[in-house]
Amino acid sequence: MRKWRSEKGAALLEAAMTIPLLLLVAIGTLEFGRAYQTWQVLTNAAREGARIAVLPNQTQSAVIQRVRNYMQAGQLPRYNTASVTVNTAASITVNGAPVQASQVTVDYPFNFIVLQPVARLVTPSTSLGSAITMRAEAVMRNEPN
Repeated sequence: MRKWRSEKGAALLEAAMTIPLLLLVAIGTLEFGRAYQTWQVLTNAAREGARIAVLPNQTQSAVIQRVRNYMQAGQLPRYNTASVTVNTAASITVNGAPVQASQVTVDYPFNFIVLQPVARLVTPSTSLGSAITMRAEAVMRNEPN
């Protein structure tokens, strides 16, 4: 009976069960923090593009270049693969009256470094391990000519 009541190895078994969960929570926190930081850079890049787009006589290429420069300064590795859409003929309502505005939309492919490969190991699905698309938009009122 004494053999069956021995608690030798119980701490090892408990550690083997809890350490992977703690690592998953810690890595998940870091990954989602990195995703949030990327989304903040994209949002600010769209705002920078909208600030340029509302000025008179600005070209779409100048707006797109400003957005890409901001993403590069924000250390996003694939700033050249981001899709930047500029709409200078948008309309918004200010105090009940429609006004001309410029809208800049940025779509960026984002990959989780650790969580996506782990997800592919658990579920070999094609969509689960692929990049997600982050989108940021900014709309600003056009300056009068």
